[in-house]
Parts: sequence; structure tokens; C-alpha cells
Amino acid sequence: MKMQQHEPGTVTGGAGSISLTNAVAMGTGVMIGAGIFALTGQIAGLAGPLFPLSFVLGAVVTMFSAYSYIVMSNAWPSSGGIAMILTKAYGPGAVAAAASVLMALSMVINESLVARTFSTYALRPFGIQDGPLVPVIAVALIVMAYLVNVSGNRSVGLWSVVMSAVKIGGIALFGIAALWAGGMESWPVEARFSEDGLTGFAASVALSILAFKGFTTITNSGGEITNPRRNVGRTILISIGICTIVYLLVALAVGSALTPAQIQQARDYALAEAAQPVLGRAGFYLTVVLAMVATASGLIASVFAVSRMLTMLTEMKMIPHSHFGLPGGIRSHMLIYTVVIAGVLTVLFDLGRIASLGAFFYLVMDMVVHWGVWRNLRHQIGARSWVILSALALDAAVLAAFTLFKWRSDHLIVIVALVTVLVALLAQRLYLGRFVSAHAGEDPAEHHRHS
Repeated sequence: MKMQQHEPGTVTGGAGSISLTNAVAMGTGVMIGAGIFALTGQIAGLAGPLFPLSFVLGAVVTMFSAYSYIVMSNAWPSSGGIAMILTKAYGPGAVAAAASVLMALSMVINESLVARTFSTYALRPFGIQDGPLVPVIAVALIVMAYLVNVSGNRSVGLWSVVMSAVKIGGIALFGIAALWAGGMESWPVEARFSEDGLTGFAASVALSILAFKGFTTITNSGGEITNPRRNVGRTILISIGICTIVYLLVALAVGSALTPAQIQQARDYALAEAAQPVLGRAGFYLTVVLAMVATASGLIASVFAVSRMLTMLTEMKMIPHSHFGLPGGIRSHMLIYTVVIAGVLTVLFDLGRIASLGAFFYLVMDMVVHWGVWRNLRHQIGARSWVILSALALDAAVLAAFTLFKWRSDHLIVIVALVTVLVALLAQRLYLGRFVSAHAGEDPAEHHRHS
């Protein structure tokens, strides 16, 4: 049998190298790593005592959003799938490239968010909340994620399965035990929202959606999943379902153990703080270990996905690329660039601002995807218009509420997000315009040989 040849930058495992189980483990690994440990306290601070409902609404919005990705992946399964979706919807132009860059940025931001959460929990038993050790340990975890990823798909898949099984089982046991010990009678039902009111609650849904965005990890690895036209959609739905159950269980446990003020005070390590009153010191240490396992596996899966997406964008000539004298192909370079950018963000920003930027970029990109699929591809792929338009409307409502809330509380982060979006679009227009002019009439295959 003839051996398959791989172009530089292609993944090492190839088509069909990720099973359904491994893909579900990767998706849940990213979602649970960020959603439970990094965002629970942030969401509770915005939503108040009813913050478990924020996770439920986040799951509903995500289910609608997932439809566009599923129908597109069923039609054209591909590694770097979001770039493929945008290119099919808009062509290989500035809109597709800029939206793809925003998605990649949101994923790299998520890596920073998860890495800082790992560090925060790791240092909590020593009473350390701030200081230079937080970014140092976070960056060390990012380097470890890089080392695991360079070993190939099989190692990433095995690592994801083992880590996901440990953390999902452990987190579920934590939630059940905490509810059993604390009960629901302490739940503050008389308080409906936080002091931020309905606007704060609506803004919290944006972070809840961010907690579910790990399903795009599955889309970005679609071409490597076994029987992708059948398993990509199944993997996404199973992952979202598992995470919804886990999120709701843990949110109820945290809400029954801590007051809203206590959750807000301990927003960066809310689960560990909630474990101690009902499960004792042993429960506190167990939760710290689970947080470290969850965030580490989530980071590994995220690095795996974003490096493949950037590789595809580079090979499609949608973003510039320089080797900077590094050996190897595009794929190995993108792994390095991904972890370097994540490390820089980890050092420069705190958890709250990292989460806010991630939510802005993801929601904007998500709306661009829905609009492109509805306007240009719905008839070709047989998609249901009402589902796509519902997803678009839900995203728009959540983004508007989140922007309004952040403008009142931290307008600088809104300005940074807006400027970044505009710069990404302008930079892509300039780059693609020069690239097309410079290579007009040249054989596209020749470009690919020189990538």
C-alpha cells in the first residue's frame, strides 16, 4: 500500500487518528478546565445567587450556536475547521481571515485564563494569591503543554482521556458530596440578582458561553476525527451535555456552601473555598488537585487545537508566516508561537480581563460565522434558517448586554477589544491585498510547495 505523503505543517496523526472518545475528552477537557475553575466565581459575581441559571442559559445559547458548526463540519470535515467554515462562507478574504484570527486569539486567551487558574489553585494551600509566583507557575504549565503536544496526536488523545475521566468523576463527586453535606436549605432564594441587576446577569451569560466554547476544539480537529461526518456532531452534543450537567451540579454546590459575597471574594478559587466548609480540609486539598488536573488537561487540548487552526490559516495564505530561523515545518512553528503569546498574556493580564477579552472576541467571531452560513451557504448544505438566525440573535443580545455592562465598569477593556477587532480586519485587508498583488498569475500549487 502506498504511504501517504504529508506536507509541512500537517498534523502528525492524520485523518481518523482521534476516536470519538478522545474527541469528547478533548472537548470536555477545554470546557471544564476553563468553565468550572476559572469562571465560576466571575459568573457568580455578575449574576448573584441565581448564577446556576446563567450556566443553563449559556448552554442553551451554545446549543443554537453549535448548529452552524455541526452542519458545516458534516459537509466539509476539516482540521482547522473554523477557518474552513469562514472561507466557505466568505471566500479567502479579509473577513474570513480576520474572524479566524479573532477565534485564534480567543483560544490563546483561554489558554492564559486556564494557566493562571492552575497557578492560583496550586498556590492556594500556601495562602499565596498574588505575586510573581502566579505567572511563573502559569508559564511553566504552558511550556509543559507544549512538550506534550509536540509528541503527537496519540499522546494528546491518551492524556485527554485519562485526565478528563479523573476530573469529571472527581468534580461530580465533589458536587454531590457538597450538596449532600450542605443541603439546599441555605440557598439564598430571597435574593434574585446581584447588585448589578438584570444587566449583570445578562453579562454573566457571556462568560457562561465562554465556558462552553471548548466545543470549537472539536470542530478545529474535525478532519482528524474517526468518521467525521457522523462523529463531529455527536462529539459536540455529547460534550456540551456532559459539561452542562457538571456545571449545574457544581454551581448548586458552591451556591449552597458560600454566600454571594464569599463567592465574589474568592472568585479566582471559588470551588476550593466552597469545599472547605462542607468537606473539611481534605475536601479543600482534593478540590485543589482536581483544579490542577482540569486546567492542565484543558490547556493541552487548547494548544492542540489552536496550533492546527493557525497552521491551516498559514497554508491557506490567510495570515503571514516567518520561520525566524526555527527548524521544522509550519505546524511546529505555530505551536511555539501559540505558547509564547499565551505566556505573554498570562504575565500581563489578570483573570477578569482575560475572560472579558475572550468573551468579546468569541462572540464577534461566532456572529460572523452564523451570518456567513445563513447568507451564503444555508441552501447548499440544507441548514435550517430559523436555528441559525436564533443563534445570531442570541449572540447579539448577549454581546450587547456584556458590552454595556463592561463599558460602565471597565470601559478600557471594551476599547481594547474594539481596537483589536478593527486592527485585525485592517491588517488582514492590507496583507491579503499585497499578497494577491505580489502573486497574481502564479500557480497556487507553487505557493503551497513553498509553505
